[in-house]
Amino acid sequence: MQWNNHSREVPEGSHAFLGASKYSWLNYTDEQIAEAYANYLAIKRGTELHALARDLIKQGIPLRDTKHTFNMYVNDCVFYGMKPEVPLYYSKYCYGTADAIRFLDEDRKLMIFDLKTGKNPASMKQLIIYAALFCLEYSDEFALMRAIELRKYQNNDIEIYTPEINEIVPVMDKIVYFDKILTKLDKGDR
Repeated sequence: MQWNNHSREVPEGSHAFLGASKYSWLNYTDEQIAEAYANYLAIKRGTELHALARDLIKQGIPLRDTKHTFNMYVNDCVFYGMKPEVPLYYSKYCYGTADAIRFLDEDRKLMIFDLKTGKNPASMKQLIIYAALFCLEYSDEFALMRAIELRKYQNNDIEIYTPEINEIVPVMDKIVYFDKILTKLDKGDR
């Protein structure tokens, strides 16, 4: 059997919207398929906007000063000298990529900014987890940290949260605790 070559049409590792692995679409109505496709396109657009923001921030290129979410996010990241798309790693079970992060050595302050492109309100918990991951990975900075500022950019608004460091510690403890459980499970220990 000679199989057709689809390497141009099907990027390696990609999945079709109407793919076999997500077969629930077989039962969709016209309205449900339209809504699912709109959500799919929104996720794709969000990924593209994050990539564009990353490139603008890396190059230090601010945008026109408007009250638009994307512009506010990029401009604040450029102004504060944030580093975009930084992986934070504790273990193979717990890691993530902060949209933008900076640790101000002189002020001993951690800043994490997050761009949300969806309409539904997002939780600040994601940023708290990023702060916990930073503190676990960079324990020397954590020991001397004085302040944390978390910012979520969504729906043409900026939500700023300045948690106390003692609010981050229980999240750090949970990461460490669950990591130990998962490590034991992987080793076959019960």
